[in-house]
Amino acid sequence: MTRDTNFDVIIVGGSYAGLSAAMALGRSLRNVLILDGGKPCNRQTPHSHNFITLDGEKPSAITEKAKSQVLAYETVTFVNDIAVTGNTLGENFQIITQSEKIYTGKKVIFATGIHDVMPNIKGFSSCWGISVVHCPYCHGYEIRNKKTGLMANGDRAMHLASLVHNLTDDLTVLTNGPADFNEEQLLKLQKNNIRIIEKEISEIEHENGYVRNVIFKDGSKENFDATYASLPFTQHSDIPAHLGCELNEEGYIEVDAMQKTTVPGLFACGDNTTRLRSVASAVAEGNKAGAIVNMELAHEEF
Repeated sequence: MTRDTNFDVIIVGGSYAGLSAAMALGRSLRNVLILDGGKPCNRQTPHSHNFITLDGEKPSAITEKAKSQVLAYETVTFVNDIAVTGNTLGENFQIITQSEKIYTGKKVIFATGIHDVMPNIKGFSSCWGISVVHCPYCHGYEIRNKKTGLMANGDRAMHLASLVHNLTDDLTVLTNGPADFNEEQLLKLQKNNIRIIEKEISEIEHENGYVRNVIFKDGSKENFDATYASLPFTQHSDIPAHLGCELNEEGYIEVDAMQKTTVPGLFACGDNTTRLRSVASAVAEGNKAGAIVNMELAHEEF
């Protein structure tokens, strides 16, 4: 293994949250390393929305513009490599990469995102982020007034249905098996003319990622223009947990209002910490994390 220069801050993850944190730190003349593997979770999504000034841009275009602006700060370094493990080194931290390089930092910010666990449904992953979507704020306007499915059950389905119902009056809940609603919830769905289909789903029939039909295991099918889906997830990186960072009951990295994890010196921001999964939220959290990390370093040095 080779040892590289020590850094004030190592940022693991170079998408929106990580780049935002790096900008705040670069503007404070901090020696920053960004490690990124180049596979953001929204790489299949054609357009990003609900981010003021960049509404409708391609996600990759936002990232490239942000990266070029961040790297204009001479103390920020970007390395295309995957962080695979981490260790403590006295009061500092080491991050070891797939290429067997070791980087040392006084602080580490994890902007590593989450990994969506795809269901065993043919065609689902090809549509994910295109016409099978997770968020009405990110995608709902573009699929407004269309025949829409909602792949979820129980409380999660009710939460999504209440938001999506404002965007279309043709909404069907696809529970992919027996429904899990109490009497009050069933009455709400009925009152709002929301159907429930309890059949198991075998395939999403699509054209270049755009839903055409949902095919059920009994051989029947129904046309939809788009669907929402609530998926389970795992943390994209296990390094925070390896270093002792606690996860909350939902599986997100536990952070306080200042993006501090439960381990002093380690911070997290973006999708790995919150349900608020959007570009705008990630940028805001990254900016905050960068500012707080700089403040900690400044207080330690002053």
